[in-house]
Amino acid sequence: MAGGPGSYVLGAEERKEVLDVLDSGYLFRYGSEDNPRFMHKVATFEKEFAEMMGTKYCVATSSGTGSILCCLAALGIGAGDEVIVPGYTFIASISSIVLSGATPILAEIDESLTIDPNDIEKRITSRTKAIMPVHMLGNPCDMDKIMAIAKKYKLAVIEDCCQAVGAMYKGKRVGSMGDIAAYSLNVFKTITSGDGGAVATNDYDLYEHAFGFHDQGHKPSRMGVEVGNRSIIGMNMRMNELTGAISLAQLRKLPMILDTLRAKKSKLKAGLANIKGLSFRKLGDEDGECATLLTLLLPDKATADKFGEKIGSKTIAHSGWHVYNNMEQVLALKYEYDGKVITYEKGMLPQTDDILNRAMNISVGVVDKGLGSAFGININSTDEEIAAVAANLKSILAEVL
Repeated sequence: MAGGPGSYVLGAEERKEVLDVLDSGYLFRYGSEDNPRFMHKVATFEKEFAEMMGTKYCVATSSGTGSILCCLAALGIGAGDEVIVPGYTFIASISSIVLSGATPILAEIDESLTIDPNDIEKRITSRTKAIMPVHMLGNPCDMDKIMAIAKKYKLAVIEDCCQAVGAMYKGKRVGSMGDIAAYSLNVFKTITSGDGGAVATNDYDLYEHAFGFHDQGHKPSRMGVEVGNRSIIGMNMRMNELTGAISLAQLRKLPMILDTLRAKKSKLKAGLANIKGLSFRKLGDEDGECATLLTLLLPDKATADKFGEKIGSKTIAHSGWHVYNNMEQVLALKYEYDGKVITYEKGMLPQTDDILNRAMNISVGVVDKGLGSAFGININSTDEEIAAVAANLKSILAEVL
């Protein structure tokens, strides 16, 4: 079974929330609190999600991609603007910038597999409007350095938390430090409703604008369909009550999911300790990452490829539309302005390429061939299964290193 940890713990709680909605026969996210058939699952999810993420406001959306688009729209980012984004991220981070009319400026990652703060300043121009750090594979970015750069250059920060719902950075939830944040509830994410997402922020004006963009320009409204005049031209990215019901049940399981993943990853990682030639990716917060994956860093590409063959997997460099080199539609883009031409080419981020060519993902909570994590354990694995996988990995590493 492929999917994120939330997919493995679907059960009675989700069933109850969904049956509440089905029994009521009321599927729309808006309604009157006086109507006993209206279960307001989406509104309740928004309230509880904001509280858990440490933000004041939340907008539930139909996808993580929609959430990123809402963030960009809320900040007024569009034609002529540049947004700095890492070259290793799911394509939605980049395509959303393109669809907003802005220009994605690709930056290097470091061994955390998140954006390299030391590369950000090199990418800033007079057109730069925002930095989009992506908390990739559940690992928090170096937000202290990123926020300092943003403050220095007066740039907005959009936190892409789609793969890191619930992660912590120095005592704060990811998504609560930048100006606005996007989250995903896709089947491969930490918690899931199949598809779905959320936007969170502490700024009311950004919240109002994001809400309007997600629902035809409407002002924020927890229950009623219309409040005041339409503020902007918007789209329809609303979440429905069935999705809200599952999202709510999953959100309430998030602390348990994270605790379980961290405990199981710790056991798996301990079984691979002190192996000469093997290192692990750098963690932004050792105790705060989601622990959905264990990323191994091998000495070189040849060793990593050999290791991948033996476990029936491939290096992260091969993980489809998560790596800029594999995004043919991005590589086809071309921008011309200010007397310069911006193009995207394979090999344009040599540091990123080197890291991804020798990095291997071992599943802990996210089992996804597309992320290069088809081998490993899952959230329900027993101690015996974890020990067996660790022993197998250790044996294979002894062969290739």
